[in-house]
Amino acid sequence: MRDLFEHDAPEGPLESARRGLRPVLRRRFYDKASTAAIVEGHAVRLDGKPVRTPAGRVLAAPTPALAEALAAEWDAQREEIDPAKMPLTRLANAIIDGVGDQPGPVAAEVEKYLGSDLVCYRAGSPPGLVERQACHWDPILDWANEALGARFFLAEGVIHVAQPEPALAAARAAIPRDPWRLGAIHVVTTMTGSALIALALARGRLTAEEAWQAALVDEDWNMAQWGRDELALERRAFRFGELQAAALALRLL
Repeated sequence: MRDLFEHDAPEGPLESARRGLRPVLRRRFYDKASTAAIVEGHAVRLDGKPVRTPAGRVLAAPTPALAEALAAEWDAQREEIDPAKMPLTRLANAIIDGVGDQPGPVAAEVEKYLGSDLVCYRAGSPPGLVERQACHWDPILDWANEALGARFFLAEGVIHVAQPEPALAAARAAIPRDPWRLGAIHVVTTMTGSALIALALARGRLTAEEAWQAALVDEDWNMAQWGRDELALERRAFRFGELQAAALALRLL
């Protein structure tokens, strides 16, 4: 199964659509997806045979519930196996192959977002956008202050404002080093532009829908002013599926 996911990327289906091409899909060759307890955790099996990641490792989750969710994603495939419709499997592959051996650099990338987090940079106008940002982002900053002991400063516009080191240190301490949680948080951070949104989602302060709404405040405002972009909406729906997969993984770990 490695060849199915080796060249997969979140923008793959959209790039194919722009080129007028359909990705080459493999026909479904198995009857039933199941799980089995192994040394690495809980593995996904197709007709009793192990599934492997692009790097050749066993596709296995740390909890039975997450393994069952992965197996359900494989069971949901119909006549063809479409990796674009398997965000949880793509996430698992990325964590197993890319995070497990080197969590340090992944955590460091999340930490970088704290210094210029989306929710700290506010518009000065128009009033409607200012109010919308405050509505979605102020509760996240309040949560970070109360739950993490991290008090962040606000900035107007795009001029960088250095955050206090105690706030950064407190937020850094909340970033997990467990590869699965870290990998899911990394996905949410890079998709939303906010490590604080990702941490709030991981801690249960935000739902996936609330996190997504917070990430898209500016984009939604611009769309309301200038109209809908159907290709952008298609891309957005695909990205939301990625975020939902990360949120599901966090919930089932």
